[in-house]
Amino acid sequence: FLGSLALLVGFIGLYIAAQPHTFDMVELTAATPLAGSSVTGGLVLGAILLGLAVKTPTFPFHTWLPSAHTDAPAIGSAVLAGVLLKMGTYGFVRIAMPMLPQSWRSWAWVIVAVGIVSVLYGALVALAQKNLKRMIAYTSVNHMGYIVMALGAAGLIAGSTAEARSIAVTGAVTQMVSHGLITGALFLIAGVLYDRAGTYELDAYGGLAGAAPKLATLFAVGAFASLGLPGFSGFIAEFQMFTGSIAAAPVTAVALPGIVITAALFLRAFQQVFTGPAGGRSVGFVDLRAHETVPTATLLVLSVVIGVLPAPLLALIEPAAATVIGLLGR
Repeated sequence: FLGSLALLVGFIGLYIAAQPHTFDMVELTAATPLAGSSVTGGLVLGAILLGLAVKTPTFPFHTWLPSAHTDAPAIGSAVLAGVLLKMGTYGFVRIAMPMLPQSWRSWAWVIVAVGIVSVLYGALVALAQKNLKRMIAYTSVNHMGYIVMALGAAGLIAGSTAEARSIAVTGAVTQMVSHGLITGALFLIAGVLYDRAGTYELDAYGGLAGAAPKLATLFAVGAFASLGLPGFSGFIAEFQMFTGSIAAAPVTAVALPGIVITAALFLRAFQQVFTGPAGGRSVGFVDLRAHETVPTATLLVLSVVIGVLPAPLLALIEPAAATVIGLLGR
């Protein structure tokens, strides 16, 4: 709610600055009403960034997310991860960057720093979790951090980096699509565990692959997709984000260990839940039924399709990314 209030303040600031007053997004983008006022523009962008950072969420505005996911049903978590979080990152691309380009460039290094911290913090805290749903929730902080880092790097106007910065924005938007598919599927899988056994605790299971091979297969596919293995949409997105970001700002390479940590946390979770002798809540566990398999598998198949044949999606995103970079350079 407070994040929404901050957004409202920022939107009112844009409205007041526009002549004539308007909330029309196309007109605000064309006019850039606060281009000549660095202080007011910075304050308005700060309000918008605060609101969108809460929605995304990025560190340190992420604290609502793990509890919300833990308390929500699996379907609610899937919608939250697949749709709501993207409202924050999409707002950066659609509102903040084109309407306040000068202020975005001024704030670029701060945005990059927040993104890098979110990447590493989200991955490390996820690695420490013993609750599967909270672990997946913290990986969302990690994955949204990649997007924020790439969009921040897009604001670092220096030399002939326009193409690299366009690639970073393309990767960020691709990541929005990819994260929705992959994390949505992982939350649905977590929901099955809770429906069957009444807990998300990793140490409550063991050897579940024997009793539920379909569940184990889908979780493994989702884990590989989430850590950015080639052949999945996550690889396409992360490769572009890091390629563009490192070319524009080599310091963003410090976020690369986030990928390794993500691999470690998913492999550890798979080992605890699915390998070894059956024990705990795994005894008598019923494998996925058809109505549980189809939606989860569909999301992961779409991730594979994008990973193998990304051209149709990129054909939609790349022209818009190039346009955003052009607007940002004004």
